[in-house]
Parts: sequence; structure tokens; C-alpha cells
Amino acid sequence: MPSKVYYNSACPVCNAGIKDQRQRMDACGIKEIEWVDVHANPDAVSEVGASLEQVRERLYVKEADGELNIGVDAFTRLWSQTPSQRWLADLLRLPVLKQLTHLAYNVFARLLYQWNRAKKHW
Repeated sequence: MPSKVYYNSACPVCNAGIKDQRQRMDACGIKEIEWVDVHANPDAVSEVGASLEQVRERLYVKEADGELNIGVDAFTRLWSQTPSQRWLADLLRLPVLKQLTHLAYNVFARLLYQWNRAKKHW
């Protein structure tokens, strides 16, 4: 069973980021990832035990072994698999940077979510 990435294509920023990440991973020959668009398949959120709104707000990655990564941890998981981005994953896992990155991501994700709701993207 491949890892699964749960993302929201209705958010233009999220969709662009996922499109870029998919292209990077495809270029490296990384194929064992399933990309799940919760906008097109809202029932898929039950696979991660979260609400649709939670997955619209933050990126989710579910590993083949069932481990769940959310938000910045999901991004670092994807980056750690991509040779050209491993350095970034390693950097963001450093203790002080990890805390700052979590804070920044959570604030940005909340604001982006609110912006998308105000723009009626869903």
C-alpha cells in the first residue's frame, strides 16, 4: 500500500504547491504515493480520522504503516523522500527551527483557510 497525501485542490495556493511537489517527485521516479484530492473526494477524509474542514486546512500524509503526518510534518515527510529537498526536511527538523516552523505553518494555514472560505472556494 503506498503512502497517501490528502490535499485540497479548491485552495489555489495548496493546489499549486501540490502540483509542484508531485512534479518534483515524479521527476525523481517516486511513484509509491497516492494523491487524494479531498475536494473531489470528500469521503476520503475518513481514512485519516479527521473532518473535511481539518484536511482542507492542513496537509495530511498517511504512511503505508498507518503513521499520520499533519501540516509541516507532512511536508517534511514528502521533502525527505525527494532528493533535491532532503536538506530542507533535515533543516526543518532541527529543534528550534521545528518549533518556529510549526508555529508559522499553523498561523499561515489558518489564515489561508479563512481566506479560502471568504472567497467561497468551497
